[in-house]
Amino acid sequence: MAAKNRCHRSCAAVVFSCYDEKHQNERDSMTCISLPTAIALTEWSERTFFRKFSDGSMTRTTESGRVMIPLDLIMPHLCLPLEPEDIEVLEKADAGDAEAQNELALIFLSNDKPKSAVYWLELAAKQNFADSMSLLSRCYMDGNGVSHDKNVGIMWLAKAAAFGHVIAQAQMQAFERWP
Repeated sequence: MAAKNRCHRSCAAVVFSCYDEKHQNERDSMTCISLPTAIALTEWSERTFFRKFSDGSMTRTTESGRVMIPLDLIMPHLCLPLEPEDIEVLEKADAGDAEAQNELALIFLSNDKPKSAVYWLELAAKQNFADSMSLLSRCYMDGNGVSHDKNVGIMWLAKAAAFGHVIAQAQMQAFERWP
């Protein structure tokens, strides 16, 4: 949490450095997100972000080796609508919370952004989050956001089952009974 607060302050200092003390609350509440998260939210390339940093149209800071960007600067460029309650999910997902990453993936899927959804599902699955593994299985089986690959889909389904995902376990049992 302390690192997050430092990020908020350092990002805010970059953006609001010319403001006086009456804007202190704005600086303290500034939300910063990592570059990979900004890329997923905007569907811009890393190169586009670095061009914007170079030409001064976008600011950044570095926190613990991570490039951090004020969320307010990319809000007009998001590839999907975010509700105010989604911002908290976004912050948790960006901080590495697997459940939030899975929830954010569902937001992307519901907005027909499967490539970005797969990014978040893979992050959560790497943390052994069974729901994400099951969803990744479906993505690979259907070719939704990734190339169609039945073998990889079955691998993710088996992993989800091994981590206790009840539906994945039932699906794997059905495969075993298949003639």
